[in-house]
Amino acid sequence: MRVLHIELGMNLYGGAKQVAFILRGLREQFAVENCLLAPEGSVIAQEMRAQGFEVQTIPAQGDLDFRLFWRIRRVIKQVQPDLVHVHSRRGAEVWGGLAARSLGVPAVISRRVDNPENAWVAQQKYGWYQKVITISDGIRQVLLAQGVPAEKVITVRSAVAEDATVACDRMAFRRRFALSQSDVVLGVVAQLIERKGHRFLLQTLPSLVRQYPNLRVIFFGQGAYRNVLEQEVEGLDLQNRVQFAGFCPDMPGLFGCLDLLVHPALMEGLGIALLQASQQGVPIIASAVGGIPEAVQDGENGLLVPPADCEALQQALARLLANAELRTQLGLCGKQRMRDHFSVAKMVEGNFQVYQEVLTKG
Repeated sequence: MRVLHIELGMNLYGGAKQVAFILRGLREQFAVENCLLAPEGSVIAQEMRAQGFEVQTIPAQGDLDFRLFWRIRRVIKQVQPDLVHVHSRRGAEVWGGLAARSLGVPAVISRRVDNPENAWVAQQKYGWYQKVITISDGIRQVLLAQGVPAEKVITVRSAVAEDATVACDRMAFRRRFALSQSDVVLGVVAQLIERKGHRFLLQTLPSLVRQYPNLRVIFFGQGAYRNVLEQEVEGLDLQNRVQFAGFCPDMPGLFGCLDLLVHPALMEGLGIALLQASQQGVPIIASAVGGIPEAVQDGENGLLVPPADCEALQQALARLLANAELRTQLGLCGKQRMRDHFSVAKMVEGNFQVYQEVLTKG
């Protein structure tokens, strides 16, 4: 089996990291011959080429880059795959599907976000694909609600690598972020965009820090919403409580240094950071939206609260801040949950089964 994978992200985290897992797993578990199509100068192209994969690169400027159709089509003709797997948006979901269809090559697409689209657009776009692979049942339900046929949509959850556990250097972590040994550290690992819900956590902090004076919060990530959040931090007089760490390429080694991961998002397809935190034994408080309840089982590896509910979020935070034993218990259960439900091997097998079904029916 020869598969062309299209990933037009420039970096190697989030969805692109999942693509790397899939390529390696397909090669090792099923001897699939893979070719990656990625943007010129992208980190994923460099990394996968270094790992011995065939890599094709093209210029890619996003959804409005109409020339993507012809570039992708040319690569498909050159590579001659049995199947095309489109992994990213950024123009690939439209032009990749059309290019494969124009050449009569079966194609599947991974859907990683849960934001709804125009129903007519969704039905037309996903009509170009034989299967849509959603990374959570929450995302699958969004597509079904938009009229995408149920038999076309299958869930294959994202994964965390079994060997990704990185021991926390607690002393170095606390020096780096100017923390004392007694500080309790809450982390938010997400883009600084409005729908990630950082502001709801900020609203809970004034009362919490009065009760827990050693409470500290670190926002890991970057984004255009940072200025708004910084203004809110200043308005709430939380400058000595909240840090903006930006994007940290060594984040896998930092998760285990957190006492608690907070993810108060308004929308979320699944949340890779939640999986990574659980794998490191970090308890989680998150919103019960999208695919989050599939990553975080309430009372098992964390606590779930309604989205945009500051009172519920504050109560959940107070509950875990007051109970270190419960935090430890949730963390241990999280490690086991990741092993049982979110292994790379399961994800790779799920994708391979979709390929087999498509090619057998084709």
